[in-house]
Amino acid sequence: MGIRENFKRGSLEMLILHLLSEKEMYGYQLTQEISKRSKGTFQITEGSMYPTLYRLIEKKMISDRLQLVGRRRRRVYYRLEEKGKEYLENLKSEYEITNAGIYSILNYVPDPSEKDED
Repeated sequence: MGIRENFKRGSLEMLILHLLSEKEMYGYQLTQEISKRSKGTFQITEGSMYPTLYRLIEKKMISDRLQLVGRRRRRVYYRLEEKGKEYLENLKSEYEITNAGIYSILNYVPDPSEKDED
């Protein structure tokens, strides 16, 4: 698995919860919205989307409901629950802290007045 794939897998829960904080969506709709908003950077497959959705349901972060679409087709819509809202806020906070730390390391400029302690 490539570096980008690892980053995406680690971010998928947060992205799903964020989209569901806006409105209920079904699985394919979530994959399309993630692709659209990321300008194609994130191409989420069903193989990674549905296990994540099922895990979030088990943790009671989201719930699902079946809806008949047309005469025979059914869609499963996912909805963010209160526990998921709290978890999303924690994920965003941790993401911001982690991202800021990584940015600081990658863009570190040593202070000439500091002595090297090697």
